[in-house]
Amino acid sequence: MHYFAFLAAMGLVATACVGDLQPDATTTSTVAESTTAPTGTSPPSSTTPGTLSGPASWQQLAPVPTARTDGTVAVHNGLIYVVGGFDEAGRTVDTVEVYDIGSNTWAGGPPLPVAVNHAMAASVDGRLYVAGGYTDGLGGATDKVFELEDGGWIEVVSMPGVRAAGGAVGVGDKLYVVAGVGQGGMADTTFVYEPSTRSWDELPGPPTPREHLGVATDGRVIYAVGGRVQGRLLDAFEAFDPDSGQWAVLTGLPTPRGGLAAAVMESGIVVAAGGEGGNGTFSEVEVFVVALDRWESLPGLPTPRHGLGVVAEGDQLFVVAGGPQPGLTVSNVNESLDLSGFAAGT
Repeated sequence: MHYFAFLAAMGLVATACVGDLQPDATTTSTVAESTTAPTGTSPPSSTTPGTLSGPASWQQLAPVPTARTDGTVAVHNGLIYVVGGFDEAGRTVDTVEVYDIGSNTWAGGPPLPVAVNHAMAASVDGRLYVAGGYTDGLGGATDKVFELEDGGWIEVVSMPGVRAAGGAVGVGDKLYVVAGVGQGGMADTTFVYEPSTRSWDELPGPPTPREHLGVATDGRVIYAVGGRVQGRLLDAFEAFDPDSGQWAVLTGLPTPRGGLAAAVMESGIVVAAGGEGGNGTFSEVEVFVVALDRWESLPGLPTPRHGLGVVAEGDQLFVVAGGPQPGLTVSNVNESLDLSGFAAGT
């Protein structure tokens, strides 16, 4: 049975077809704020606590060499790449650092040709791409896209328009750039790049256009969770099926927030972590169990933060860098949580 048909048969979704719609120690630091923290519109909702067998606590890993926030993070060939963002001085950087999961060590990567923050990165069929972002503080969004090749970056065909503060994933042999800020405001389209033809296509964006959201995939379906619009924190949770070109509206995120990030574990659960609100940063880590149509809670982040990277390698969750306070703050925190023993609550 088709995946979306499976969800519909279980009564889990309302399908929205929008095709016709228009250094050595862990550190944190605060610098002069250049962003305005959004104001929350609703309190966090309760969730059913999930349980973990085995190690049930967060593990502190080797810190990121360059403390930063609002970079982009992706897993590529078993390594975690951290690209760009703001540094401790509030500068947009081209810095690339690479984490080896097996050895718990960091190495320098080739600098990006253009310094960016709020860019979007994903691994696609053995290729790593970095798309869009802001090149001048929180202005000057770009349409440029770079591919990692032979130890350096090459520029590929630009996106159909500028894009920043969205998300990127790889499904099959295509790169999907979802939501975020486009020309003139919230983007209502999804950009799709096909490396074999070096061409871009445009598909419908999420039913709720927004920025600073989490975007993740299980390799079949693309999930868009949370985010914000003009300071309003959102609980929107939607899924896109590339085969049918349809978006589905799922059960909303229990804790509305922006500045979060998301990942899908090997088991298929969707994890949303961190974020920012008017009163501070979020420690909440919430997981959506598709078969149960239910959000559950996990142990919170030891270091609550926004503008962080959240990635999965198997059933190991990694949460990297980000700002510990609203606005432009940075950290080099690198934490992980083993979810191989996750069991849904009752």
